[in-house]
Amino acid sequence: MDKKQTSPELAQAEQVPAIPPSRKRQIDSDSDAEPRTKRARTTRPTSEPARLTRKNLALFDKMGKKKDPTDDSKSSKTTSTTTSTSTTTSGFADKARNNGMLHPVKSKPPSNLEAIRGRHARSRETASPPESRIDRYARTVSKIGNETTMVFETGGQLLKKYDDDDGYSRAFSRSFTNVPPDAGYNNGLSAPQPDFIEGLEKEEFRPFPVADHVSGAALYQDDPFSLTLPHMAGEWKRRGKDMEEARLQAAYDGAAMVHARSKALAYMGKSDPPGHAAITTFTTDGTNLNMYAHYAIPSEEDADTLEYHQYQYASTNIKDSYQGHKDGRKGLRNAQDHARDQSYALKDQLKEHWKQQRSTVPPPPPPSLRKSLYPFQRRLSKKQAQPKHSFRMMNRHCTTRSPTKTTSR
Repeated sequence: MDKKQTSPELAQAEQVPAIPPSRKRQIDSDSDAEPRTKRARTTRPTSEPARLTRKNLALFDKMGKKKDPTDDSKSSKTTSTTTSTSTTTSGFADKARNNGMLHPVKSKPPSNLEAIRGRHARSRETASPPESRIDRYARTVSKIGNETTMVFETGGQLLKKYDDDDGYSRAFSRSFTNVPPDAGYNNGLSAPQPDFIEGLEKEEFRPFPVADHVSGAALYQDDPFSLTLPHMAGEWKRRGKDMEEARLQAAYDGAAMVHARSKALAYMGKSDPPGHAAITTFTTDGTNLNMYAHYAIPSEEDADTLEYHQYQYASTNIKDSYQGHKDGRKGLRNAQDHARDQSYALKDQLKEHWKQQRSTVPPPPPPSLRKSLYPFQRRLSKKQAQPKHSFRMMNRHCTTRSPTKTTSR
């Protein structure tokens, strides 16, 4: 009976020391080897220690939140995105100017301005759309309330599509994921993401590995069909939206394309004539169509600083009159044709230069192979030098023993 009466007390005594194990689990909770739910079940004693268990559970939960890797990844993403400025956020205009991008009022006319304007006004072989179609266009534009719809409705009528050219493609609102960061024009800025851009696919440059030799030539990373060295881009805004923002975005698009073209020419030891504009951008809200020519030249104040010029060479109201719509549409499509010609010409030059380089100068081995071949080359050079040394020693030996032979005879 005594044993039976004391057994409940012993049971309670055994339950009281349940506190130290819970503290141990609290100390060992940095290890995630044991699931949190399982640990919570093991720390469920009777009545009095239950209050400590709840505190432990709260501590476990709090520490689990601190150790949650998802929170760390979110914080890292936030810090990475805050280091760059988007084209739609405050401060982009100042950073763009610090990177050398000039406003059109400060940009100088390109050296080939006369040719650009002549090409813009050149008549086309295809007939213009009927006036009834332009009336429908005007009514549609007046009702559009967002940018995506504006791109779809107006782009289909204004832009030319090269259906017969499988290697010349276009992209809409796709970010440049392969441009080198801090290349001068994009210091501290997020990657360009034009509403529209078109150019040759990377496959068209084969067998020349253009992405390996020209930094930023291919716009998109890990994409064999990435647009490469394009020469034309465009920005849209919805009805009533600020067109100055579109102009600033086009300046950034143009600077990126000018930079890539300059790198491609430098690879061949060439450059465009000073002030020559080979890149074109446009902005439109469905009513006004503005055309810009882009080029880069060193600053007059600092020869080591490049300034990216954005010169507006045409502006047309394409909604309120039939003639204005025809003129704007014609000029835009002429610019598209010229950009396509420039893309093919640059591609052909790069491929020809690469072929000549391969036929005249053997390509150096990659750095990894170069390091592995270095000890072998040293051993080979020593072996090649050894016969010459042996030959000299043999000559010396023969000359010293020759008198002995003559005297003995």
